[in-house]
Amino acid sequence: MSALTDYARNLLARAVCARGPSLPTTVYAALGTGGTAAAGLNGEPAGNGYARQRVTFTGTGTQQNAEAIRFVFSASAGTLTHVGLYDAASGGNPLLVAPLAAPVVVSGTGTVTVAANSLAVNPT
Repeated sequence: MSALTDYARNLLARAVCARGPSLPTTVYAALGTGGTAAAGLNGEPAGNGYARQRVTFTGTGTQQNAEAIRFVFSASAGTLTHVGLYDAASGGNPLLVAPLAAPVVVSGTGTVTVAANSLAVNPT
């Protein structure tokens, strides 16, 4: 993942200057049809069994998801092209957004899995 959202940049700047709100204690992955640094993720599915998934990261420089992330769908959700990180299971603030390595077509019941160690957040 490479694009910190505007919200995350502002949060980090305030934290570094010891004047910001507390940093997130839990992070959730989300899927969508697009995204930008200004707005975060676009086109996040609604319903059909979809829910954001809690992510635990490990690493000392580049952070990687410690376990596989599984998004379960009970019906079609279309073509998903981006992944984002949020500070809440719903609503909340966008932290990062990036394109998936390849678009994923959800045409019915199924699971989209992001393998362990494949979601990387680089410190640079």
